[in-house]
Amino acid sequence: MATADPTPDVRQTAVLPRRVLAGYSLGSLVTGAFGTVPGLLLLPYLTDTLGVAAGVAGLLVLLPKAWDVLVNPVAGRISDRRGDRRPFLLGAGLLLAVLFTAIFAGPVRSGAGAGLYVALAFLAAATAYAFFQVPYVAMPAELTDGYGERTRLMTWRVAVLALAILISGALAPLVVEQTGDGLTGHRWAGLFVGALIAVGTLGVYLGTRSADSRSVEAIEPDLRAQIRVAVANRPFRALLLLWIIQAVGIGTMLAGVQYFADHVVERDSGATFLFAAFVGPALLVMPLWTRVGRRLGKPASLAVGSLLFAAGALALLSAPALPPVAVYLVVAVIGVGYAGQQVFAMAMLPDCIAYDTERTGRRQAGVFTGLWTAGETLGLALGPGLYALILQLFGYVSSSTGEAARQDDTARLGVLLGFTVVPALLVGVAVVLLRAYRDVIRHP
Repeated sequence: MATADPTPDVRQTAVLPRRVLAGYSLGSLVTGAFGTVPGLLLLPYLTDTLGVAAGVAGLLVLLPKAWDVLVNPVAGRISDRRGDRRPFLLGAGLLLAVLFTAIFAGPVRSGAGAGLYVALAFLAAATAYAFFQVPYVAMPAELTDGYGERTRLMTWRVAVLALAILISGALAPLVVEQTGDGLTGHRWAGLFVGALIAVGTLGVYLGTRSADSRSVEAIEPDLRAQIRVAVANRPFRALLLLWIIQAVGIGTMLAGVQYFADHVVERDSGATFLFAAFVGPALLVMPLWTRVGRRLGKPASLAVGSLLFAAGALALLSAPALPPVAVYLVVAVIGVGYAGQQVFAMAMLPDCIAYDTERTGRRQAGVFTGLWTAGETLGLALGPGLYALILQLFGYVSSSTGEAARQDDTARLGVLLGFTVVPALLVGVAVVLLRAYRDVIRHP
């Protein structure tokens, strides 16, 4: 991976206060919960509680997220024009909390009507999420000019993101299980995650009110022109494509957690234990990834994290022959790789934005983050759709009882392959795209 240094030096920048670091990172309670729980619960909710066929369920999960691909760049442009991004965080975040709860509160108990209601409620929630996520992801490039400070800010953010994934991803299935499974259990889970989103929204809004965020400068005259500028940014183009492909892989694995727990691990509260094994070690290795980044640089560290994720996913092919403890240990390795992949990809995004500002003289972070979040949204939507297609092809049987139907060997093979081989290939192969990336800021 070659390195180019268009910036001759790195200016000394102020250290971000801990209040700002903590306040900004609390927004990850919102992005972590909404990025995790729909991908985790919606597909099995549709197939095993509402009785929707796997292929149709995949479309119902995919289409609202695909809509976000169109909404995210628009949200970026609007937030660029307004300048202050915090009001977007407050309004959209609180609305998202209400709409997320509504996803699981439908009046129809099963069949096509219930599936349609879920799709429409999810569409509304995804739209609100776009107007939270895009301004939120745009903020780091405006909070600091420092190359190292952006890595530090992203480390805090990903640490809270990992905690949010642990809390929402591990506890949401447990809430479903402990409150009666089926429709009732999912409604309680919706309330739980909605409350978590509200807490994260208030935390980031109040925590960043004292931040010295630079005002937005001139922007391109229209959205099409802004997209052309973003696409012309070679480092951003390479990083975005990698991010999308890896998001498909991560979304595929996320969609398969409940199925893997039910049909491969076959243990009570298996999804909760899988999430705890995935996220717990990731929280512990954040300081280690920071040191790795200083030593190897961000692109190389991103490659290491991605390949570690892929190797762990492939190792899970042996899960049917392993005791549960061994499965959880392998999942912990995947979590360590995921933490590195997330930290360095998100730390490289503000570098690309800062590079564009120096190159063009315009500050238009919302456009880049709008495309970034649109790509991530598309990837995380395609993941469950891809997993649902695999289930359909391998003959997975849906159920309207609130409990997964018993599956034959072919269907269980589909559950396993979709959870292991597909994510490993997508996350690992995408590393090749880093050859086209140029680390656009010299290391201090």
